[in-house]
Amino acid sequence: MSQNPIPVSTADTPFDIERSLSVVDDMLSEARKLGASAAEAGVSVEAGLSVNVRLGEVDTLEHNRDKGLGITVYVGKRKGSASTSDFSPKAIRETVKAACDIARYTEEDEYAGLAAAELMATEIPDLDLYHPWNLNAEQAIVLAQACEASGRESDSRISNSEGASVSSHDGLRIYGNSHGFRGHYLSSRHSLSCTLIGQDEAGMQRDYWYSVSRNPGELESADAVGNKAAERTVARLGARRLETRQVPVIFQAEVARGLLGHLLRALSGGSLYRKASFLLDHLDKQIFPTNVKIDERPHLRGGLGSAPFDNEGVATQAREIVQQGILQSYVLDSYAARRLGMQPTGNAGGVHNLFISHDELGFDDLCRQMGTGLIVTEVMGQGVNTVNGDYSRGASGFWVENGEIQYPVEEITLASTLQEIFKGVQAIADDVDTRGNIYSGSWLIDHMTVAGE
Repeated sequence: MSQNPIPVSTADTPFDIERSLSVVDDMLSEARKLGASAAEAGVSVEAGLSVNVRLGEVDTLEHNRDKGLGITVYVGKRKGSASTSDFSPKAIRETVKAACDIARYTEEDEYAGLAAAELMATEIPDLDLYHPWNLNAEQAIVLAQACEASGRESDSRISNSEGASVSSHDGLRIYGNSHGFRGHYLSSRHSLSCTLIGQDEAGMQRDYWYSVSRNPGELESADAVGNKAAERTVARLGARRLETRQVPVIFQAEVARGLLGHLLRALSGGSLYRKASFLLDHLDKQIFPTNVKIDERPHLRGGLGSAPFDNEGVATQAREIVQQGILQSYVLDSYAARRLGMQPTGNAGGVHNLFISHDELGFDDLCRQMGTGLIVTEVMGQGVNTVNGDYSRGASGFWVENGEIQYPVEEITLASTLQEIFKGVQAIADDVDTRGNIYSGSWLIDHMTVAGE
């Protein structure tokens, strides 16, 4: 990755960690005084800077410093929650009292309660999640302007811009409960993005690119982001429609990540115990081809989804979700686990760095393997039903013949089921998109219905 000419700070954290830890302790102590049989509390503090420029001028500039605390109490099997952004002793007492009052009026729920004490994280490893960026507003503006200018100047067909953005945010997360667990960690997240508009005799198109990392030194350069946005935009000019047909389909890596997102929703405990998932009762069943492996790596150093413990204090750990195409595990917090008669998987709050295996071939190799078919670079609409697996979404991308891109396409609809898509994976390229908590290369699917003219 290119280094940006912006210094990276090694200064101490701007957060008062000890004060925030004491706030959690105070909330838990107050809950005990008010008769709670169990309680859990959390504090989150975030500070950051965001800049948006358009056509070289500053559009928005925002500094933020947000904080919040929340408490959940259990009175037997009754549960109550309350939150506030006021850290004063009086506000803490009032917030805890509100949670306790709510608990006394709610219905009993036999599955309510903290995660088991033996599941709590006993060590908090350093996962290299915190890299503050010594970036002031003037520097951020210059960086965003340079990014947009690079894109606008890279091709004469770039006619307009929706702007470029720079953001830098640092955060502190603390969680504690009446088991005696108390854990915290610092994190940072920085990004650079650009969205451009291109025009030719056939009309206008827009596209974007972005870079994101916990470490600002690992961001792509402003020039690289702007040029990539321009390249993607002009590639879409002259887009055509297709006649309805069934063809092989390649989902580019950033779109394939969305397919894994649908998988996770179907595997989530809430969907399962509500019997609202097409993967209900699918443990130990084949859902992908035998060469596919999907695993979770929560302790990946610097990972955007890394965390030492989940939202309930449960220790995160590496685990396999799909092995040789067979479903090995669901994605459960403690409440869902109790409803299902299973064990929590350390996923209260979501997954932590999900990886899908890939083959030893690049994106161009994937196109040659497909031969003739469709590359999908963007999907739109809400036509995904994780209850029955139905999949129908608007899309755009490129038509491929003999392994070579022929022209861009738009205003088409993809139709299939998630079951058929997952089982129809022919190959996965090594062009892994690392800009999130889901890591995936591009997927080649054996066939889908493409509806057009």
